[in-house]
Amino acid sequence: MEVNPPKQEHLLALKVMRLTKPTLFTNIPVTCEEKDLPGDLFNQLMRDDPSTVNGAEVLMLGEMLTLPQNFGNIFLGETFSSYISVHNDSNQVVKDILVKADLQTSSQRLNLSASNATVAELKPDCCIDDVIHHEVKEIGTHILVCAVSYTTQGGEKMYFRKFFKFQVLKPLDVKTKFYNAESDLNSVTDEVFLEAQIQNITTSPMFMEKVSLEPSIMYNVAELNSVSQVGECVTTFGSRTYLQPMDTRQYLYCLKPKKEFAEKAGIIKGVTVIGKLDIVWKTNLGERGRLQTSQLQRMAPGYGDVRLSLEAIPDTVSLEEPFHITCKITNCSSERTMDLVLEMCNTNSIHWCGISGRQLGKLHPSSSLCLALTLLSSVQGLQSVSGLRLTDTFLKRTYEYDDIAQVCVVSSAIKVEN
Repeated sequence: MEVNPPKQEHLLALKVMRLTKPTLFTNIPVTCEEKDLPGDLFNQLMRDDPSTVNGAEVLMLGEMLTLPQNFGNIFLGETFSSYISVHNDSNQVVKDILVKADLQTSSQRLNLSASNATVAELKPDCCIDDVIHHEVKEIGTHILVCAVSYTTQGGEKMYFRKFFKFQVLKPLDVKTKFYNAESDLNSVTDEVFLEAQIQNITTSPMFMEKVSLEPSIMYNVAELNSVSQVGECVTTFGSRTYLQPMDTRQYLYCLKPKKEFAEKAGIIKGVTVIGKLDIVWKTNLGERGRLQTSQLQRMAPGYGDVRLSLEAIPDTVSLEEPFHITCKITNCSSERTMDLVLEMCNTNSIHWCGISGRQLGKLHPSSSLCLALTLLSSVQGLQSVSGLRLTDTFLKRTYEYDDIAQVCVVSSAIKVEN
């Protein structure tokens, strides 16, 4: 009969503890009315309990701090820290000790050891300590693999390892919406508005330290999340920027193309990358987390081959008196020269002054021309400027531009009084 030899006990002991902030102790209060049998016994016991808050014994939240009893969960963007200790429990000197810590994720294996050098010897009742840090960048199951190899006094090489599993959860749900500053598809401007909806999907409140947009190289960004009060900028979310569990907060940003890119309509037309959000928060007792989204992309606005934009227009005009506007026409094609004809069509309220059907000449690729036009309104109130038509004589294609802008039309007497 074959007998397996007894398993040899290891001379070294491995201990691993996750380093994290403590949490407030919670207890379950037990109360009763004075007319019940225990009387004031339960209340007195709670008052004598050192873990309760003096004067608020019936609250579950105590004033004592407790250390975590297990690895628990960690959220994406936070820093995972762990203390690793190898202790010599034997009465002999151990040589050539190598401690290695790896973090196994669903896609990769990372070495977290501060040093990969061996320790020459470890005397009895002595230990080797190491602290590892890692910013978590993946969601899902993570396994901390701690391996220890050493040599006994008798020259025998020994090896063992331990596994510690923990989950990385998603702390925030981020949704984005893009809005092109426009009145219709034919009068698209270069401004882009980004609305970012950020929801706290954890079980504890978050302090939102920073939410900013890092624009791509072609854009400048302006944050629209604060207002000016008494010469001081105040956030629209109030002085306490806490985000409660399952609450959602909306942030708004305005992006404008830089001058060197705004003049090249063909370049801006093809731009889909806007930038990325940088979010920094704190939880519990100041544990910091940070997330950066991937590059945010939008659908390029539909300029078409020809783009018409408004450069200048008065806010208020007089009834039945001519006023002037300046339009900018851009050839968005990168390789085709256009021969354009301008036609002006009157509407019920807006009447164009000048010759309709005139030749504008040739417009080269990615170039622009400015055009001064005169018109008048026969109706008071807020009126829409419409009725411009551009025809490309080469392709016999007509581009219609309506609702280009709006003007407020008032009577001449009102304007004189103002």
